[in-house]
Amino acid sequence: MASLKDVAKLASVSLMTVSRAINNPDKLNKETYKRVKQAIKQLNYVPDLSARKIRGDNSGPRAIGVLALETAMTPFSVELLQAIEKTAQKYGWNTFIVNLFDDKDPDHAIDTLLSYRPDGIIYTTMGLRKVELPEKLRDKNLVLANCISDAEQLACYIPDDYLGQYQATQQVIAKGYKKPLCIYLSEQTLAGNIRRRAVEQAWIDAGRNLNDLSSYHTFYTPDNLAQEYMMTTEILKQHCHNKPDFDVLICGNDRIAFVAYQFLLGKGCHIPSDVAVLGYDNMVGTGELFYPPLTTVQLPHYEIGEQAALHIIKGKNDKEVTYIASPFLQRESL
Repeated sequence: MASLKDVAKLASVSLMTVSRAINNPDKLNKETYKRVKQAIKQLNYVPDLSARKIRGDNSGPRAIGVLALETAMTPFSVELLQAIEKTAQKYGWNTFIVNLFDDKDPDHAIDTLLSYRPDGIIYTTMGLRKVELPEKLRDKNLVLANCISDAEQLACYIPDDYLGQYQATQQVIAKGYKKPLCIYLSEQTLAGNIRRRAVEQAWIDAGRNLNDLSSYHTFYTPDNLAQEYMMTTEILKQHCHNKPDFDVLICGNDRIAFVAYQFLLGKGCHIPSDVAVLGYDNMVGTGELFYPPLTTVQLPHYEIGEQAALHIIKGKNDKEVTYIASPFLQRESL
């Protein structure tokens, strides 16, 4: 691999001149800069940013390290990572992502991330969850994105699941639906419990009786989504003997809504004239492919990633949980 010295030799300049060409090109005359640039291109030279960090040289671009706990496993979570990278690029920062998986020892991934000496770290997760922070990260410039922790007071950016579900339920009520069937995410998930509380509070606040709600939770099966599908189908069977005994289905996420569509349409039901359906997540690339298009709530993954990156880039010192709005998306299924 070519070194800074190789570039200087080929361009017939000093090491300092090469350094200026990389970090402060405006300080060189055009001819010298052009010669150094050609040498860099010819040798395929890549600056060693991590070595600079070790030496305490902060002349190069600053960097955000992203520790991604299963974040890249779903399309809508990938939006979070994309937002971090795009925001960093906008401000002239670099990003690098180290993937972490629940079934693997995190030490190697964390050591890899720390070896690059990032100026800040964003810890992200797939699905809102509570995380136990590794000891090695607790004294770092750390921001949590799509997760929270009991370990200590930290800056956290998470979706406002409660308000998002509450406002969506208000729309259900305003449209005159009276007999909801609710199939929530597992009780082992933060989102499953938060969204159920929001539905029930909106129902009570509208002067409705909680006994009008038929409520279920799916099992927590992150490695076996087929079980979630099967449970959704079994619940629907219990409530669809001759015809559905509910007028609206409130789903824990868009996957559950997708299963419900297949089941209801297979029973000859029309959506929304026979049964309305409300999803949650706005799964990337699929919400508008439902027929009719699925009314849902937007998980603000892009905004979460953007705000987490800006927290580090702008050097914010506040350490609190920030809730990012989850807007209601009206389509034709409600």
